Amino acid sequence: MTTGPAPVTPRLALELDPPVLQLSPARPAPEETARLLAGRHHDPHALLGAHPGKSGVAVRVLRPGADTVLLETEVGRMALSPAEDGLFTGLLPSGWQADYRLRVIDADGESPAQEDGYRFAPTLGELDLHLIREGRHEQLWRVLGSHLRVVDGVAGVAFAVWAPNAVGVRLVGDFNFWDGTGLPMRSLGASGVWELFVPGLGEGAVYKYEIATRDGRLLQKADPLARRTEGPPATASVVHESSYVWGDERWLRHRSARPVQDGAMSIYELHLGSWRPGLTYRQLAAELPGYLRGLNFTHVEFMPVLEHPFGGSWGYQVSGFYAPTARLGSPDDFRFLVDALHRAGIGVIMDWVPAHFPKDEFALARFDGEPLYEPADPRRAEHPDWGTLTFDYGRTEVRNFLVANAVYWCEEFHIDGLRVDAVASMLYLDYSREDGQWAPNQFGGRENLDAVAFLQEMNATVYRRCPGVVTIAEESTAWDGVTRPTDALGQSGAGGLGFGLKWNMGWMHDSLRYFAREPIHRQYHHHELTFSMVYAYAENYVLPISHDEVVHGKGSLVAKMPGDWWQQRANHRAYLGFMWAHPGKQLLFMGQEFAQGAEWDHEQGPQWWLLEEGWPAAEDHRGVRRLLADLNQLYQDYPPLWQLDADPAGFHWLDADAAQDNVYSFVRRDTAGRTLVAVCNLSPNVRADYRIGLPAAGRWHVVLDTDHSRYGGADAGQGGPYQAAELPWQGQPFSAELTLPPLATVWLCPQGPELPLTAARSAGPAPEAG
Repeated sequence: MTTGPAPVTPRLALELDPPVLQLSPARPAPEETARLLAGRHHDPHALLGAHPGKSGVAVRVLRPGADTVLLETEVGRMALSPAEDGLFTGLLPSGWQADYRLRVIDADGESPAQEDGYRFAPTLGELDLHLIREGRHEQLWRVLGSHLRVVDGVAGVAFAVWAPNAVGVRLVGDFNFWDGTGLPMRSLGASGVWELFVPGLGEGAVYKYEIATRDGRLLQKADPLARRTEGPPATASVVHESSYVWGDERWLRHRSARPVQDGAMSIYELHLGSWRPGLTYRQLAAELPGYLRGLNFTHVEFMPVLEHPFGGSWGYQVSGFYAPTARLGSPDDFRFLVDALHRAGIGVIMDWVPAHFPKDEFALARFDGEPLYEPADPRRAEHPDWGTLTFDYGRTEVRNFLVANAVYWCEEFHIDGLRVDAVASMLYLDYSREDGQWAPNQFGGRENLDAVAFLQEMNATVYRRCPGVVTIAEESTAWDGVTRPTDALGQSGAGGLGFGLKWNMGWMHDSLRYFAREPIHRQYHHHELTFSMVYAYAENYVLPISHDEVVHGKGSLVAKMPGDWWQQRANHRAYLGFMWAHPGKQLLFMGQEFAQGAEWDHEQGPQWWLLEEGWPAAEDHRGVRRLLADLNQLYQDYPPLWQLDADPAGFHWLDADAAQDNVYSFVRRDTAGRTLVAVCNLSPNVRADYRIGLPAAGRWHVVLDTDHSRYGGADAGQGGPYQAAELPWQGQPFSAELTLPPLATVWLCPQGPELPLTAARSAGPAPEAG
């Protein structure tokens, strides 16, 4: 028994015998054709494809540049009649089943059989469109953008873009010589979404959207939801589906065991493009995890990896919010880097920039010819500091775009934390604006209530969907409740913003200002270091020495310090010892871990050669790096240094007023009653027989001395151990007389530390200079 095509009536077979349709072609009205060919038709599928009618089945195909278009069915081939400007039409008898393929004959000959994308139903469902209209599609990237799909057994790519003000949208790319005439997209009504399924396209196709505006222009725009882009300076989007197989299941299972606020967190901030210039994501994966493990950091923070057109923006002016920059490799290459860090026990935080975006014509600015992602009011749209545009947080679809984007990086790339850039600029309508340059909110205030609602929704959504992820605010004002839960009372009665942590910019500015002073003047500014404890429990803090503090003429951390090279290094080491003992999580920018003397240069990166054999001061720099490794190890191993960061029970001043001595002393505690005493002598003088109060009897061991020769110091202290005497002092029941080394921080613990100072701990191999 043989099988073959379904039987057809003899009449239909006879009519199809000559390869030309015998019935009169069904042509659309001239005005409809004109709109279609101009790229200004909202529903090209109503014209193109196969459409049953009273006279038969009308078939219309748009193939610009074709000489002949053949309709190929189970019973043979037939030629469509050419109309105008690449439109081909035909009329089949009623009852014909619309299952056909096309063959195109042009100057290059006859093409293989092609599926007609205009015979397929929309690839977005009603629920997706409803969620988009409501601004509640938490996985927006799964429906908008470009996606490999199999529809009715046919493989291709489904494209969808939100452009509600457009009068027409067409698809252009390397597959149609950047001429969108033959690929108009259809509008899906009130959602503002335009959609098209293109059979035969696949991974790696390069494309943009050609948008017809209401004022008659044609714009070519990159896909806002593109998950891969061309490498800059090219600006097109690339079809991509991940095939990466993750190996970090153990990490993900355990990362939510303890809230970050209650754990140890020391962060190494870096710029991926310049940490080792020229390395790809996969090459970085071979070097970065080992370097961070050697330094005992718990987390790494990447300056923005989202695609951006101008490298000099360091990634803070984003054009592709859903794509890691193609400068260093593919999205799966970036996944490989995150995976390698997780398998090495390193958490990954990335900078996220929902505060603004650049005005580049190919990207989000006036995306469909009118303000869309930005507010229509120029007083709110223009960001005066950076020459960029702000987001319209009051528009549900824009808020959805950003909230889903935060979720996307956590779910699709296993990111452990989002450090949200420039939060202060989002919260205030008058941020960097003079009178007359801003409009108050509906209550007459300066708060941007739409931005507040967005940040609350983003935080609540991320914490609900992504267990163990932390959000961190770069926020420099006195806004109340940045790290308070969103359902708790906050500024203007609006509830907390819901962040997990906030950068302590006040501590950073005060402490750097103090340490930059000559020691002889420090006694007059003593409380620049103590003031942070006045507000230390208002929020959950990170202590940041970030890239912003070592660029634009500010000098590196060691270069900020006064005195000669020895004194600068001593101050640098003392500062780090003070910082790691202070309540709050730690963040240090690359290069500062080995006292790089120059500012950060995003083209050159850290000065790795300072650590090489043969460099005159190499051991000076290695000593500082050894200190960092020991600080991080002691910090992680000793809970008093982190367990009660946000609880007043975890900190107590021994003496906050020894201004004439330039000495600070305090106690850190944990929930088990263990203690650590930190003493900072920030004068250049050795202070012998300096009595310090101690909370317990017994022998107190020096577990850290930043003046130790291991770190490049002079070993001016006695090194302990010290026997606590039953002499009350500084409010404590015991005390001991210490020898305090100059420009140094000393940590003491009772009954010996888990890791004594004399233990041989390596700071890890230095990368070779690139």
